[in-house]
Amino acid sequence: MIGTPIHIALTFDDNFWAPAYALMRSICLSSRRRADMVFHLLHLPLSAQHVQDLQAIESEFGARLCWYNLADNAEFDHFVTDLPTSTQWPKVVYGRLLLSSLLPAEVERVIYLDCDMMVRDPIENLFGLDLEGFPLAAVRDSVDPFIMGKRDMMQNRDLFEYADPYFNSGMLLIDLVAWRSIDIKPQVKALAGRGIMSRLYYDQDILNLIFYNNWLVLPWRWNTIDAHAAHEGMNPAILHYTRKSKPWGVLSGILHSSAHARSYRHVMTNELFYRFARHRWQRWWKKLLRLG
Repeated sequence: MIGTPIHIALTFDDNFWAPAYALMRSICLSSRRRADMVFHLLHLPLSAQHVQDLQAIESEFGARLCWYNLADNAEFDHFVTDLPTSTQWPKVVYGRLLLSSLLPAEVERVIYLDCDMMVRDPIENLFGLDLEGFPLAAVRDSVDPFIMGKRDMMQNRDLFEYADPYFNSGMLLIDLVAWRSIDIKPQVKALAGRGIMSRLYYDQDILNLIFYNNWLVLPWRWNTIDAHAAHEGMNPAILHYTRKSKPWGVLSGILHSSAHARSYRHVMTNELFYRFARHRWQRWWKKLLRLG
């Protein structure tokens, strides 16, 4: 119903503020319920300029931003201590595992989205789906046997049944009431106690183990994985840029390597698009000089 909040959660750090902004803006541009959007931003410390950039979502669309600085959250800090991280997967991504405790108790349903996404259909259509009694809904990962089994699809046969569906955690429609009753934290601790964390594909494997055969399978359109140019003719609802080539690459629109790359640049806005490019270029040089 118009006026009912639509809760959406994102996790990111200061190096990913521009894609987070583009994702939120794509959601608002594709919806007629922009003022109903409530974005829960689970983040690590952000610069004042980047906070100002993100706040433009409120002034342009009337949406609401709720801020959660995980660097100041003792529960989060303790939770991620023994969880694996990498340059591609910083510890902030584990914030989605704690949505049930980090978000206010009155929030009973939320959509979690990775920031390397762009939304093209009204998000309210996804938010209002019947979960049919399941605690979450997601899209089956297009390369699930390889993710589960890794090299030669042999390594994790004791953990996963490769014939069963396995979801991509980049988009999750979550019944938070059900999640709170499950209490994920002790289950993650139990997995860590088994000494298998180094074998897992970060929180995606963790979630698939916890919610084994306990999730609703959604059509691929709601999480179009590996979104490349050929997907444009298939009318995807949510594009998920999991390829190495990203739509925020300066040449992506010219090379047509990512689906709707030219649209993405204008969703991010040209000013922020090129400022983000400079930001990445400066980071690359700083990293190179440190290595030298």
